[in-house]
Amino acid sequence: MTALRADLHIVGGTEGTAPAENDEWYRLVEAILFAASDPVDEKVLKARLPEGMDLMALLDRLAAEYAPRGVNLVRVAGMWALRTASDLGPLLIREAGPPKKLSRAAIETLAIVAYHQPVTRAEIEEIRGVTISTGTLDILIETGWVRLRGRRRAPGRPVTYGTTEDFLVHFGLDSIDDLPGLDELKGAGFLEGRLPSGFSVPMPSDDPNLHEDEDPLEEPPLDFSIAPDAEPAAPAAGDEAATEPPADKDGTRKG
Repeated sequence: MTALRADLHIVGGTEGTAPAENDEWYRLVEAILFAASDPVDEKVLKARLPEGMDLMALLDRLAAEYAPRGVNLVRVAGMWALRTASDLGPLLIREAGPPKKLSRAAIETLAIVAYHQPVTRAEIEEIRGVTISTGTLDILIETGWVRLRGRRRAPGRPVTYGTTEDFLVHFGLDSIDDLPGLDELKGAGFLEGRLPSGFSVPMPSDDPNLHEDEDPLEEPPLDFSIAPDAEPAAPAAGDEAATEPPADKDGTRKG
């Protein structure tokens, strides 16, 4: 019995799930990932499985079976997707249309936003050492890789920028922490020559929550409505000064 339970766990099911039945759920997960045009969240997959089913065991099995193939199961932006094996990418690029190339200014701006977010336009210019055009940030926003986060609590209340989930998906990152560090950048040849003393690469963070020095983009509208006048108070009983005598038919009043 113990061996049987162990076999069921290896297949990826729960103790009460037969191997043949579990294979059907494995095939379903595979079909969902294959048909999806975008990475699939684990919540979506779990919603299609019976309660108690070990989703991670199914995904581990699927990843192992696809590892030597031309298509691999990968985790991007905290979700799962079937992607072309990384070693085959260069062989398939000829079949795809010509990619849209970003300008050097846009690439540098994107890198600064990714590593320094939340960051304002003035801060980007200070890091790059040159002024950037409005169109540079607009292009990055149009690609879906950069978003408006909030407003800095500073004079002028400048807008802050950060990366998006599409940025992670496009560059095959599970989280922003997967961006290369100093040693990796050196090894890839992106940092050449002698670096200044104390040079370091910041630890990136794409926390969606606003920081203490940020305000929301949209502020609550000001209330310009005028409160209605209060109704006049009824005169107190016995207050003769506030009570006028009744009028006669000719309009004159008594008293």
